[in-house]
Amino acid sequence: MSSPTPRTSEPAAGTSPGTARGPARRRRIAPVPTLALLLGALYCLLPVAWVVVASTKSGRELFSTFTFWPGTGLAGNLSDLHAYRDGVYWRWMGNSALYAGLGALLSTCVSAFSGYALATYRFRGRETLFNVLLAGVLMPPVILAVPQYLLLAKVDLTDSHLAVLLPQILSPYGVYLARIYAAAAVPADVVEAGRMDGAGEWRIFTRVALPMMVPGLVTVFLFQFVAVWNNFLLPYIMLSDDEKFPITLGLYTLLEQGANTPALYTLVITGAFLAVLPLVALFLVVQRFWSLDLLSGAVKS
Repeated sequence: MSSPTPRTSEPAAGTSPGTARGPARRRRIAPVPTLALLLGALYCLLPVAWVVVASTKSGRELFSTFTFWPGTGLAGNLSDLHAYRDGVYWRWMGNSALYAGLGALLSTCVSAFSGYALATYRFRGRETLFNVLLAGVLMPPVILAVPQYLLLAKVDLTDSHLAVLLPQILSPYGVYLARIYAAAAVPADVVEAGRMDGAGEWRIFTRVALPMMVPGLVTVFLFQFVAVWNNFLLPYIMLSDDEKFPITLGLYTLLEQGANTPALYTLVITGAFLAVLPLVALFLVVQRFWSLDLLSGAVKS
């Protein structure tokens, strides 16, 4: 009488044949790259941590307590900042939101049009124009600030909101990113199919190409928003009325006055802490948008 043949157990899902079903092997951690990343994160986050902690201290605690020991003056600092010159800080914050939000939006639109055109259409001088844009990416902003001031002074636009907005609309780096992303994300066959179906160029761009370019354009918007929000030199040259100052220039004036009035140092630190919060919130929203867009793209494909 023959004995039954024993059944061979199948490997568990996610494991290859011949491997044990035990716990998954732990990945080896490379010590040198990990240490380098930790040092880089510490270098970037340490000043932010100092601002967060220092914003909780009163003027007396700021210079008399341990650097990273929280204080008890956050509420008082916020109240003093709100009351300073009838709330001029919030006007500075609103100006920054206007410059960065509207400027980044217009810059993203210009980058989308220009990048799509450079990636899709073939015309004489296209590569020369693109190389000129690349040269603009390498141009330091300090070199362009004075010529921009002289040009806007000719048309009496200095010391106005437009003096800060107009130079920010054209971003060579944004056009470069949009061109590279459009060339990779918008297939030429899809554009040709739209033309064969009788769709116009504007309809192809808005209905076909633009949805494919959204993740890249979100990146352009984020970079340009951060650049305009943190911009100091251009408003410093263009503006003289402190009611039109962005938050960077407003905090700079407070810091200058703090040399004679040390009590203003707490307002500068608290204002700097509040000025970082919109950027953090924007990054978190955009990061979530990136994830959702990638998932939807995977489902559609």
